[in-house]
Amino acid sequence: MYNRCKISAVVWAALTMTTAIAADYPTRPIRFIVPYGAGSGPDITARLFLADLGKNLEQQIVVDNRPGAGGSIGTEMIVRAPPDGHTIGFGGISAFAINPNVLAKLPYDPDKDLVKVVQTYFNPGLLAVTLSLPILSVKDLIDYAKKNPGKLSFGSSGNGTSSHLSGELLNLMTGTQLVHVPYKTPDQGITDTIGGRLPLMFNNMGPMLPHVKAGRIRGLGVTSLKRSPAIPELPAIAEMVPGFEVTVWGGVVVPVGVPKAIVARLNAAINQALASPALKEKYAAIGYELVGGTSAQFDAFVKKEIAKWADVIKRSGVKVD
Repeated sequence: MYNRCKISAVVWAALTMTTAIAADYPTRPIRFIVPYGAGSGPDITARLFLADLGKNLEQQIVVDNRPGAGGSIGTEMIVRAPPDGHTIGFGGISAFAINPNVLAKLPYDPDKDLVKVVQTYFNPGLLAVTLSLPILSVKDLIDYAKKNPGKLSFGSSGNGTSSHLSGELLNLMTGTQLVHVPYKTPDQGITDTIGGRLPLMFNNMGPMLPHVKAGRIRGLGVTSLKRSPAIPELPAIAEMVPGFEVTVWGGVVVPVGVPKAIVARLNAAINQALASPALKEKYAAIGYELVGGTSAQFDAFVKKEIAKWADVIKRSGVKVD
């Protein structure tokens, strides 16, 4: 009886202490690590909601850009940070689902070393062709590619990127043989597609959308399962190729060891920020859709993405130099 009471007292004390920590949190400015450069997609999308998050937490949030190695350098910094909730950061498809499958060594395990707080957004990609090609739909593209195996090339923003994997996934799902042409920047590939030097290109929606709407290139489809509100007249590739889905996604993560009560407080404050109609409008303007939800939902989603891209990368033989 004495032991049971003693154990109960210890558990109660621990719960009380955890609740107190969460109630006081945050006690100083929060450092938000973005593992990509200033002006990148993750940087822009983070800054959009961090202002509202800072108000909800009644504390300043300072963005710390740490680019390099496809997001691995900044991600490692999040992993190594003190687990007190005052250093948090961005986690997305590259560092979590692609890098583990294309890089020989990673200084972190995205599944074990980071707690996924909440998914903040996803961004569909867009497939477009040069205007001189007699291709008006995804069906036309598949038919043309099958009649001309290995003769059509597609551009991407680099080896091992989501835009590269979009083309490889389409090859796997349709039996086509589109040839990959990596570019250092998406703008170079878009310019070549406009000029007719590149037949087609996959890329994130943001840089492609203005050129599709202006009629400089022909949009064939978006890479999300459903049509995008940013361009609802354009079909999803999945309407022709059931199950085809590639989205760039991101969310907030913290190092393992951060108290669950602080994770819960962060989750609630971020969801509150994401519920803002004004914020939703800002994201929609650049082709992004807000998500939100629980920590467990984000964790399950990341696990699913890691497994999916491991399979695609293995089957397509994708390598990063």
